[in-house]
Amino acid sequence: VCNLALANIGDEAQVSAIDPPDGSVQAAHCARFYPICRDALLEMHTWRFAVFREDLALLSATPPYGWAYAYGLPNDCLVPMAVLAPGDESNSSLDWLIGQDTAQLTLLKGHPDNNQQRFVVESQSDGSLVLYTNIENAILVFIKRVTDTSKYGPLFVLALARLLSSKLAGPVIKGDEGTRIAREQMELFLKSEYPAAVGRNKTG
Repeated sequence: VCNLALANIGDEAQVSAIDPPDGSVQAAHCARFYPICRDALLEMHTWRFAVFREDLALLSATPPYGWAYAYGLPNDCLVPMAVLAPGDESNSSLDWLIGQDTAQLTLLKGHPDNNQQRFVVESQSDGSLVLYTNIENAILVFIKRVTDTSKYGPLFVLALARLLSSKLAGPVIKGDEGTRIAREQMELFLKSEYPAAVGRNKTG
């Protein structure tokens, strides 16, 4: 992904590792921007490979008024999408979630067509996140931080590389030229690679 991103901006360097970086300037920049670009792209859309469901772990914390249960979020949960009650976890109508841009999801109110339950996620004083709901033994459908690139489809890889290119252009090329290329790369991401990846995801 990093080498594709560098090639997009005309850099012929071949990065061999970013965690830790292989010592090259390009690897250092990729190590800085790759994780945030990956997570940002995962958060933008309900990608099939990144949608998981998991039983929630009940917390001892007392929920605020209006909520009966407090749960911790799963590891690597990026976007909580839906809360289900036991027995609803096989509900096929959750297919409506796949292919949605996450900006369109309503996280507080359950969707009326598929047994989703109301919930809210709030931050605690220690920085941790807690999910409140009125469902006992709740199940969460969520977007997971998937770091294994072998799970990514080709169009997702191209979109991620293009988004990364838009962040690398400034530090690698610098000056007005770097700013211009960064803007061009972002436009290509928004108009070409991202819509193509989204379209493929919606059709399965």
